Amino acid sequence: MANEINPGRVTIKVLEQMKNNGEKISMLTAYDYSFAKIIDQAGIDIILVGDSASNVMAGHETTLPITLDQMVYHASSVIRAVKRALVVVDLPFGTYQSDSQEALKSAIRIMKESGAHAVKLEGGYQAKDSIERIIQAGIPVMGHLGLTPQSIYKFGTYEVRAKNKKEADTLLNDALMLEEVGCFSVLLEKIPNALSKKVSSKLTVPIIGIGAGSDVDGQVLVLQDMLGMNKDFSPRFLRRYLDMNTLICEAVKKYSKDIKEGNFPNKEEQY
Repeated sequence: MANEINPGRVTIKVLEQMKNNGEKISMLTAYDYSFAKIIDQAGIDIILVGDSASNVMAGHETTLPITLDQMVYHASSVIRAVKRALVVVDLPFGTYQSDSQEALKSAIRIMKESGAHAVKLEGGYQAKDSIERIIQAGIPVMGHLGLTPQSIYKFGTYEVRAKNKKEADTLLNDALMLEEVGCFSVLLEKIPNALSKKVSSKLTVPIIGIGAGSDVDGQVLVLQDMLGMNKDFSPRFLRRYLDMNTLICEAVKKYSKDIKEGNFPNKEEQY
């Protein structure tokens, strides 16, 4: 007999109930065991192992270079730390766009090799076949509309998306389609608040926003941005809850100073 899911764990069903009850959903990225353990213990509902690891962890300019092997590595590290949160993993660029069979193989690899709970991929109707095939295989999918970083070279800018009526109508239709084919949630990135409010009111699945205003069911930020580790990135939607860049620099300087002055290690710190 299969073991029951931990009753304290956040599941897709729990997220549905949260939306129905008007309870906001919290979501953060994580890419490693140490940070994932901390934010899981802090009570975050969803942890996203984002392809933003390409920028944050590897220093690439875009999310495009990260590979499926690397995403499996990061996801596996996160899963080992998590006891409560739902863990969603991005399908990286090039692993689902070519055809739906390739998309399913990529999603299966992430689920089997990392132990993740769901995958996320970008796009509307152009990704429909891939999304449907993945869901039909029993793998939960979170959609992603609005600013889609994997398409950055197509648009050439990280500006707000869907500001005109045509693009807004397309996004709404895409969102309705994502719900219809079975996505358990949709992430909206960097779109006008009025549009995200409209999408959230028309869909029954939870809508998560990043730079999409307050009239959605939940919010996500990149952990390192929220903690103030990167001083070069300052979009309007980002609220920094710490200045870790300064705190870490000060600690490292103090450590170096103590070594050079012979104050570390002291007698109590020796065997």
